[in-house]
Amino acid sequence: MELKNNELERLYAETFHRIEEGSILKGRVIAVKQDGVIVNIGYKSEGFIPVEEFSLEELSSLKEGDEIEVYIEDIRDSEGIVALSKERASKIKAWDTLQSALDKGTPVEGKVVGKTKGGLSVDISGIKAFLPGSQIDIKAIKDFDSLIGERMPFKVLKLNNKRSNVIVSRRAILEEERQRKKVETLEKLKEGAVLKGVVKNITDYGVFVDLGGIDGLLHISDISWGRINHPSEFFAVGDEIEVLVLKYDEEHERVTLGYKQRRPDPWSTVDEKYPAGKKVKGKVASITDYGAFIEMEEGLEGLVHISELDWLPRPKHPSKYLSIGETVEAVVLKADKDERRLSLSVKQLKTSPWELVAQRYKVGQKITGKVRSITEFGVFVGLPEGVDGLIHISDLSWTKHIKHPSEVLRKGQKIEAVVVSLEPDKERIALGTKQMMPDPWLKEIPEKFRLGDVVRSKILRITDFGIFVELEGEVEGLIYSSEIVKTDETIKEGDEIWTRIIKIDLEERKIGLSMKNLKVAAA
Repeated sequence: MELKNNELERLYAETFHRIEEGSILKGRVIAVKQDGVIVNIGYKSEGFIPVEEFSLEELSSLKEGDEIEVYIEDIRDSEGIVALSKERASKIKAWDTLQSALDKGTPVEGKVVGKTKGGLSVDISGIKAFLPGSQIDIKAIKDFDSLIGERMPFKVLKLNNKRSNVIVSRRAILEEERQRKKVETLEKLKEGAVLKGVVKNITDYGVFVDLGGIDGLLHISDISWGRINHPSEFFAVGDEIEVLVLKYDEEHERVTLGYKQRRPDPWSTVDEKYPAGKKVKGKVASITDYGAFIEMEEGLEGLVHISELDWLPRPKHPSKYLSIGETVEAVVLKADKDERRLSLSVKQLKTSPWELVAQRYKVGQKITGKVRSITEFGVFVGLPEGVDGLIHISDLSWTKHIKHPSEVLRKGQKIEAVVVSLEPDKERIALGTKQMMPDPWLKEIPEKFRLGDVVRSKILRITDFGIFVELEGEVEGLIYSSEIVKTDETIKEGDEIWTRIIKIDLEERKIGLSMKNLKVAAA
């Protein structure tokens, strides 16, 4: 039904009455020009907004028919112009929103746009607000730059329109949210409850978990059934984890949490699940100087001691055999649920070199090897099978009294020796170099040296109980202290003197000498 002319005139009159300078109303875009935007506000003259009030992004998306809020700045009927402002409309609306938020305590959304002295600058619908450093977060924030560009809710703390002074708080929003979550959490919080939480902080002794408005402590001893050096091996700040409430002290609001307790203790059945001799597979979890820990299942690790990595007498560092993350086969040596220990061996799955030694060697057989190490009591010789044979100091020479093996052999020297004894079950093989030639005490020495003989001797060592000498460059003898004749000349090592044989002990392989009655014997 069409309106009569007088009714239209009345409506126009009411519209014009409402449109006055300083008012805010809605208009429709008629055209977007190079210098500004023309808007129909229902007045006899069209409104104009300068292009400077729009961003390039706004201009590119603005089209005919779009509705926008504007502020009436100036009405010049004589010129047919109504000056409009989009910015002032936005700011006035924003101030109204801020005042309402302050009065009602409701949050407003803003964007962090930069740093200022003592805090951050926030844009709330075109109005700059100040966010003090103490109001940014519940916890201390070191890096303010990380928040620039972020949109988030704020609570209005103070508002002064005349000075354009706005102070907001993000901390108040977080505290309210934390309190709300705390109420919800407390309803679920009881011993035995399984809750989800976020790792808030990690220390040497444990992990603090935010359960939602209230923190709980997950002690390092309650993280894993297995070995653990530091909580950071399992968690990182920000991780969401599922925990079990072990204890809740309502009075002091202290919550003790457990992580390993969500699953049965694998050590409780370790002796049944891993009997001695069982072949197993696992991943190398960590490597130390004394061995490698193998993860058999979550919370249960076994140790391959360095001595169980290789059959070599002196194995290399464990890292030379295994690497972290590698899957390895081993055999169980011993499982002890009380001590929470699982001993494994890698070398037991390899052929023992002592088995090869038992097959390849026999007593009396000649061998060739290199001197690997020298000790006071003997020399270790490396054999091709990867084991060492020992030449005891007493098996280095038939005739010489050797104080230290280094007198006759050096490390790395290639030598020949004879197998003296063989005990593969005890991982022992004894060698000798003197056995490379016949024992001179059986025939040669008894035939060459007789009681009463006067022989030329070279002094080797002078001791409290006598003088050791070498007889004719072949065998050693001892001049007993009671048989030494003192002369005007001092005798010293290297001197050659005449001595008389007064004792030959073939069983003990010893020759006793005297410096007395030489003229009689010599005659």
